[in-house]
Amino acid sequence: MFKGTVAGILLGTIIMSAPLAEAEGTKKAMIAPGLFSFTVDHEGDAIEVMRNQNPENRVSELYSTTFRGTPQAMNPFAPHDVETLGEREFTEYMMQAEKDETIMIVDTRTEGWHYRLTIPGSQNYPFTLMDEQESLEDTLDDFGVEITGAKTDFNNARTLVMFCNGYWCGQTPAMGRALLNAGYPEDKLKYYRGGMQAWTSLGLTVVGEAVE
Repeated sequence: MFKGTVAGILLGTIIMSAPLAEAEGTKKAMIAPGLFSFTVDHEGDAIEVMRNQNPENRVSELYSTTFRGTPQAMNPFAPHDVETLGEREFTEYMMQAEKDETIMIVDTRTEGWHYRLTIPGSQNYPFTLMDEQESLEDTLDDFGVEITGAKTDFNNARTLVMFCNGYWCGQTPAMGRALLNAGYPEDKLKYYRGGMQAWTSLGLTVVGEAVE
């Protein structure tokens, strides 16, 4: 029902092969020490992920306003121990997902948000899919969960690296809590709390209809 292709590579290998800031006297905005860029597949297209190198670049208008919702807790899934990620940890998972199909980068926002602007390599599974049993089960199937009658087997469940609009957005917390309630293993859920607002604030590569 849903598209489900993901892949990744180990961070050490990527760091060795990624373009470095080698030009003498040229200051480059880096993703991490020694890591200038990496490439991911996004709907069949190879997208280079890097920070915008234009010193005059500004945050997308979609995320330029500050009057937003209440900030989410660092772990809005407590008492479940779900790991919260920063950008460097998140990009590590993005690179791993290029070779490891057990890792999925999941945009939990509704479709309108996703197609307007998203992170390359992400797949859209809106949090609203959790509202109905049928769509919940279809989504779990895409996530590697085996459902046989009343039995649900999470042994092959994929690691979901989830994000939404930002610190204030409740879409990933809603998705994560629904998955946990369904029995999803907490160690296979990861939460990029900064989401699109933090991602765009660093000038990192985005794809979508709102890309200028």
